[in-house]
Amino acid sequence: MGWLWALGALAVVALYALGLRALKARAREPEMPARGPFGAAELERYARHIVLREIGGPGQKALKEARVLVVGAGGLGSPALLYLAAAGVGTIGVVDDDVVDNSNLQRQVIHRDADIGVPKVFSAEAAMKAQNPAIEVRPYHRRLDEESAPALFADYDLILEGSDNFATKYLVNRAAVAAGKPVIGGALSQWEGQISTWDVARGGPCYQCVFPEAPAPGLAPSCAEAGVVGPLPGVIGAMMAVEAIKEITGAGRGLRGRLLIYDAQFAETRVIGVAPREGCPVCGGKAAPG
Repeated sequence: MGWLWALGALAVVALYALGLRALKARAREPEMPARGPFGAAELERYARHIVLREIGGPGQKALKEARVLVVGAGGLGSPALLYLAAAGVGTIGVVDDDVVDNSNLQRQVIHRDADIGVPKVFSAEAAMKAQNPAIEVRPYHRRLDEESAPALFADYDLILEGSDNFATKYLVNRAAVAAGKPVIGGALSQWEGQISTWDVARGGPCYQCVFPEAPAPGLAPSCAEAGVVGPLPGVIGAMMAVEAIKEITGAGRGLRGRLLIYDAQFAETRVIGVAPREGCPVCGGKAAPG
Protein backbone atom coordinates (compact mmCIF):
# COMPACT_ATOMS: atom_id res chain seq x y z
CA MET A 1 0.00 0.00 0.00
CA GLY A 2 2.96 2.30 0.60
CA TRP A 3 3.69 2.53 -3.09
CA LEU A 4 0.09 3.60 -3.77
CA TRP A 5 0.46 6.44 -1.26
CA ALA A 6 3.72 7.43 -2.97
CA LEU A 7 2.10 7.48 -6.40
CA GLY A 8 -0.77 9.54 -5.05
CA ALA A 9 1.62 12.04 -3.51
CA LEU A 10 3.55 12.30 -6.78
CA ALA A 11 0.31 12.90 -8.67
CA VAL A 12 -0.68 15.69 -6.27
CA VAL A 13 2.75 17.32 -6.65
CA ALA A 14 2.56 17.06 -10.44
CA LEU A 15 -0.92 18.59 -10.54
CA TYR A 16 0.22 21.39 -8.23
CA ALA A 17 3.22 22.09 -10.48
CA LEU A 18 1.02 22.16 -13.59
CA GLY A 19 -1.42 24.52 -11.92
CA LEU A 20 1.38 26.80 -10.78
CA ARG A 21 2.83 26.95 -14.30
CA ALA A 22 -0.60 27.75 -15.70
CA LEU A 23 -1.06 30.58 -13.21
CA LYS A 24 2.37 32.00 -14.04
CA ALA A 25 1.63 31.80 -17.77
CA ARG A 26 -1.65 33.63 -17.25
CA ALA A 27 0.13 36.27 -15.21
CA ARG A 28 2.56 36.83 -18.08
CA GLU A 29 -0.18 37.20 -20.68
CA PRO A 30 -0.52 40.96 -21.32
CA GLU A 31 -3.90 42.51 -20.72
CA MET A 32 -3.39 44.79 -23.69
CA PRO A 33 -6.55 45.56 -25.63
CA ALA A 34 -5.80 47.00 -29.07
CA ARG A 35 -8.72 49.42 -28.81
CA GLY A 36 -10.85 50.93 -26.09
CA PRO A 37 -9.84 51.91 -22.55
CA PHE A 38 -6.39 51.14 -21.20
CA GLY A 39 -6.03 47.77 -19.52
CA ALA A 40 -4.05 47.28 -16.32
CA ALA A 41 -1.02 45.99 -18.24
CA GLU A 42 -1.07 49.05 -20.50
CA LEU A 43 -1.24 51.45 -17.57
CA GLU A 44 1.78 49.73 -16.05
CA ARG A 45 3.66 49.64 -19.35
CA TYR A 46 3.15 53.31 -20.14
CA ALA A 47 3.49 54.58 -16.55
CA ARG A 48 6.68 56.52 -17.31
CA HIS A 49 4.84 58.42 -20.02
CA ILE A 50 1.74 58.96 -17.93
CA VAL A 51 3.68 60.53 -15.05
CA LEU A 52 5.36 62.96 -17.45
CA ARG A 53 3.51 66.26 -17.09
CA GLU A 54 3.90 67.01 -20.81
CA ILE A 55 2.31 63.70 -21.89
CA GLY A 56 0.16 62.30 -19.09
CA GLY A 57 -2.95 60.23 -19.61
CA PRO A 58 -4.39 62.40 -22.41
CA GLY A 59 -1.12 62.24 -24.32
CA GLN A 60 -0.89 58.47 -23.99
CA LYS A 61 -4.47 58.20 -25.20
CA ALA A 62 -3.53 60.35 -28.20
CA LEU A 63 -0.65 57.98 -28.93
CA LYS A 64 -2.97 54.99 -28.78
CA GLU A 65 -5.36 56.64 -31.23
CA ALA A 66 -2.63 57.90 -33.58
CA ARG A 67 -1.88 56.49 -37.02
CA VAL A 68 1.71 56.89 -38.19
CA LEU A 69 3.17 55.81 -41.52
CA VAL A 70 6.91 55.13 -41.73
CA VAL A 71 8.46 55.20 -45.20
CA GLY A 72 11.48 52.92 -45.12
CA ALA A 73 12.30 50.04 -42.77
CA GLY A 74 16.07 50.48 -42.99
CA GLY A 75 18.57 52.35 -40.85
CA LEU A 76 16.29 55.21 -39.82
CA GLY A 77 13.06 53.23 -39.88
CA SER A 78 14.43 50.48 -37.62
CA PRO A 79 14.79 52.49 -34.39
CA ALA A 80 11.86 54.77 -35.20
CA LEU A 81 9.52 51.80 -35.65
CA LEU A 82 10.70 50.07 -32.49
CA TYR A 83 10.27 53.17 -30.35
CA LEU A 84 6.88 54.05 -31.84
CA ALA A 85 5.72 50.52 -31.04
CA ALA A 86 7.15 50.68 -27.53
CA ALA A 87 5.48 54.06 -26.98
CA GLY A 88 2.06 52.62 -27.75
CA VAL A 89 1.28 54.29 -31.09
CA GLY A 90 -1.92 52.46 -31.94
CA THR A 91 -1.55 52.03 -35.71
CA ILE A 92 1.82 51.93 -37.45
CA GLY A 93 2.16 51.51 -41.20
CA VAL A 94 5.51 50.67 -42.80
CA VAL A 95 6.18 50.77 -46.52
CA ASP A 96 9.34 49.32 -48.09
CA ASP A 97 9.96 47.10 -51.12
CA ASP A 98 13.34 45.75 -49.97
CA VAL A 99 14.35 42.47 -48.32
CA VAL A 100 16.77 42.03 -45.42
CA ASP A 101 20.39 41.67 -46.55
CA ASN A 102 23.38 40.63 -44.48
CA SER A 103 24.95 44.06 -45.05
CA ASN A 104 21.93 45.73 -43.38
CA LEU A 105 22.52 44.15 -39.98
CA GLN A 106 25.41 46.44 -39.02
CA ARG A 107 22.86 49.20 -38.34
CA GLN A 108 19.26 48.11 -39.09
CA VAL A 109 18.54 46.82 -35.61
CA ILE A 110 14.91 45.82 -36.14
CA HIS A 111 16.04 42.90 -38.31
CA ARG A 112 17.88 39.73 -37.21
CA ASP A 113 20.28 37.34 -38.90
CA ALA A 114 17.42 34.86 -39.27
CA ASP A 115 15.49 37.50 -41.28
CA ILE A 116 17.96 37.60 -44.19
CA GLY A 117 15.93 37.28 -47.39
CA VAL A 118 12.66 38.25 -45.67
CA PRO A 119 10.86 41.42 -46.82
CA LYS A 120 11.82 44.17 -44.38
CA VAL A 121 8.22 45.16 -43.69
CA PHE A 122 7.39 41.65 -42.44
CA SER A 123 10.57 41.38 -40.38
CA ALA A 124 9.78 44.77 -38.85
CA GLU A 125 6.17 43.78 -38.22
CA ALA A 126 7.26 40.66 -36.30
CA ALA A 127 9.69 42.65 -34.16
CA MET A 128 7.14 45.36 -33.35
CA LYS A 129 4.39 42.89 -32.48
CA ALA A 130 6.82 40.94 -30.28
CA GLN A 131 7.65 44.18 -28.47
CA ASN A 132 4.05 45.37 -28.12
CA PRO A 133 1.23 42.98 -29.08
CA ALA A 134 -1.44 45.64 -28.46
CA ILE A 135 -0.59 47.77 -31.50
CA GLU A 136 -1.77 47.33 -35.09
CA VAL A 137 0.98 47.05 -37.69
CA ARG A 138 0.24 47.48 -41.39
CA PRO A 139 3.08 46.26 -43.64
CA TYR A 140 3.14 47.44 -47.26
CA HIS A 141 5.69 45.44 -49.24
CA ARG A 142 5.87 47.74 -52.22
CA ARG A 143 7.72 50.74 -53.56
CA LEU A 144 5.94 53.99 -52.86
CA ASP A 145 4.88 55.63 -56.12
CA GLU A 146 2.85 58.58 -57.36
CA GLU A 147 -0.28 56.45 -57.84
CA SER A 148 -0.37 54.77 -54.42
CA ALA A 149 0.92 57.59 -52.22
CA PRO A 150 -2.27 59.76 -52.03
CA ALA A 151 -4.57 56.94 -50.88
CA LEU A 152 -1.94 55.61 -48.49
CA PHE A 153 -1.22 58.98 -46.88
CA ALA A 154 -4.94 59.64 -46.43
CA ASP A 155 -5.10 56.83 -43.86
CA TYR A 156 -2.46 58.35 -41.56
CA ASP A 157 -2.04 61.41 -39.35
CA LEU A 158 1.74 61.70 -39.54
CA ILE A 159 4.44 60.51 -41.93
CA LEU A 160 8.01 59.58 -40.99
CA GLU A 161 10.34 59.61 -43.99
CA GLY A 162 13.51 57.55 -43.60
CA SER A 163 14.24 56.49 -47.17
CA ASP A 164 17.74 56.26 -48.64
CA ASN A 165 17.13 57.99 -51.98
CA PHE A 166 16.16 61.47 -53.11
CA ALA A 167 13.45 60.34 -55.51
CA THR A 168 11.43 58.93 -52.61
CA LYS A 169 12.09 61.97 -50.42
CA TYR A 170 10.72 64.33 -53.08
CA LEU A 171 7.77 62.00 -53.73
CA VAL A 172 6.87 61.87 -50.03
CA ASN A 173 7.11 65.65 -49.88
CA ARG A 174 4.75 66.16 -52.83
CA ALA A 175 2.19 63.69 -51.51
CA ALA A 176 2.33 65.08 -47.97
CA VAL A 177 1.89 68.68 -49.12
CA ALA A 178 -1.08 67.66 -51.25
CA ALA A 179 -2.62 65.78 -48.30
CA GLY A 180 -1.81 68.48 -45.73
CA LYS A 181 0.10 65.96 -43.60
CA PRO A 182 3.25 66.71 -41.57
CA VAL A 183 6.43 64.78 -42.37
CA ILE A 184 9.25 64.10 -39.95
CA GLY A 185 12.18 63.51 -42.27
CA GLY A 186 15.66 62.18 -41.56
CA ALA A 187 18.82 61.78 -43.62
CA LEU A 188 22.26 60.22 -43.10
CA SER A 189 25.73 60.37 -44.56
CA GLN A 190 28.84 58.73 -43.07
CA TRP A 191 29.05 60.51 -39.66
CA GLU A 192 26.32 63.15 -40.07
CA GLY A 193 22.57 63.05 -39.67
CA GLN A 194 19.79 65.59 -40.24
CA ILE A 195 16.19 65.77 -39.09
CA SER A 196 13.35 68.26 -39.51
CA THR A 197 9.56 68.47 -39.57
CA TRP A 198 8.19 69.52 -42.95
CA ASP A 199 4.71 70.92 -42.45
CA VAL A 200 3.35 73.50 -44.86
CA ALA A 201 -0.18 73.30 -43.42
CA ARG A 202 1.08 74.62 -40.09
CA GLY A 203 3.46 77.34 -41.16
CA GLY A 204 6.64 75.45 -41.96
CA PRO A 205 8.51 74.91 -45.21
CA CYS A 206 8.30 71.74 -47.26
CA TYR A 207 11.34 69.60 -48.03
CA GLN A 208 11.77 71.10 -51.49
CA CYS A 209 11.75 74.62 -50.07
CA VAL A 210 15.01 73.83 -48.27
CA PHE A 211 16.46 71.34 -50.78
CA PRO A 212 15.25 72.61 -54.18
CA GLU A 213 17.11 69.96 -56.18
CA ALA A 214 18.73 66.63 -55.57
CA PRO A 215 22.51 66.91 -55.51
CA ALA A 216 24.47 65.93 -58.58
CA PRO A 217 25.61 62.30 -58.75
CA GLY A 218 28.61 61.73 -56.50
CA LEU A 219 28.06 64.78 -54.30
CA ALA A 220 25.82 62.96 -51.83
CA PRO A 221 26.80 59.28 -52.03
CA SER A 222 24.56 56.67 -50.45
CA CYS A 223 25.47 54.71 -47.34
CA ALA A 224 26.39 51.77 -49.58
CA GLU A 225 28.82 53.99 -51.50
CA ALA A 226 30.30 56.12 -48.72
CA GLY A 227 29.62 54.07 -45.59
CA VAL A 228 27.90 55.02 -42.36
CA VAL A 229 28.84 54.49 -38.72
CA GLY A 230 26.47 51.86 -37.32
CA PRO A 231 24.87 53.69 -34.35
CA LEU A 232 24.23 56.93 -36.27
CA PRO A 233 20.92 55.75 -37.78
CA GLY A 234 19.90 54.75 -34.26
CA VAL A 235 20.54 58.28 -32.99
CA ILE A 236 18.63 60.01 -35.78
CA GLY A 237 15.88 57.38 -35.98
CA ALA A 238 15.28 57.63 -32.23
CA MET A 239 15.12 61.41 -32.57
CA MET A 240 12.49 60.96 -35.27
CA ALA A 241 10.44 58.85 -32.86
CA VAL A 242 10.80 61.52 -30.15
CA GLU A 243 9.62 64.20 -32.57
CA ALA A 244 6.68 62.00 -33.57
CA ILE A 245 5.65 61.54 -29.93
CA LYS A 246 5.88 65.31 -29.40
CA GLU A 247 3.87 65.97 -32.54
CA ILE A 248 1.11 63.57 -31.47
CA THR A 249 0.91 64.65 -27.82
CA GLY A 250 1.62 68.36 -28.24
CA ALA A 251 4.59 68.17 -25.88
CA GLY A 252 7.51 70.57 -26.14
CA ARG A 253 8.68 72.35 -29.26
CA GLY A 254 9.17 70.40 -32.45
CA LEU A 255 11.43 70.91 -35.45
CA ARG A 256 8.91 72.69 -37.66
CA GLY A 257 10.87 75.52 -39.27
CA ARG A 258 14.17 74.18 -37.90
CA LEU A 259 16.76 71.72 -39.20
CA LEU A 260 18.80 69.77 -36.67
CA ILE A 261 22.25 68.61 -37.82
CA TYR A 262 24.19 66.08 -35.75
CA ASP A 263 27.90 65.47 -36.38
CA ALA A 264 28.73 62.20 -34.63
CA GLN A 265 32.45 62.36 -35.45
CA PHE A 266 32.97 65.55 -33.47
CA ALA A 267 29.98 65.21 -31.11
CA GLU A 268 28.44 68.48 -32.26
CA THR A 269 24.81 69.42 -32.77
CA ARG A 270 23.51 72.51 -34.57
CA VAL A 271 19.98 73.75 -35.19
CA ILE A 272 19.39 76.21 -38.02
CA GLY A 273 16.22 78.01 -39.01
CA VAL A 274 14.54 77.13 -42.30
CA ALA A 275 11.65 78.91 -43.99
CA PRO A 276 9.27 78.53 -46.93
CA ARG A 277 10.90 79.47 -50.25
CA GLU A 278 9.04 81.81 -52.54
CA GLY A 279 8.23 80.10 -55.79
CA CYS A 280 8.71 76.56 -54.50
CA PRO A 281 7.17 74.32 -57.20
CA VAL A 282 5.54 72.06 -54.59
CA CYS A 283 4.07 74.44 -52.00
CA GLY A 284 4.61 77.85 -53.61
CA GLY A 285 6.41 79.08 -50.52
CA LYS A 286 3.13 80.38 -49.13
CA ALA A 287 2.78 78.29 -45.99
CA ALA A 288 -0.37 78.63 -43.95
CA PRO A 289 0.04 80.63 -40.74
CA GLY A 290 1.44 78.44 -37.95
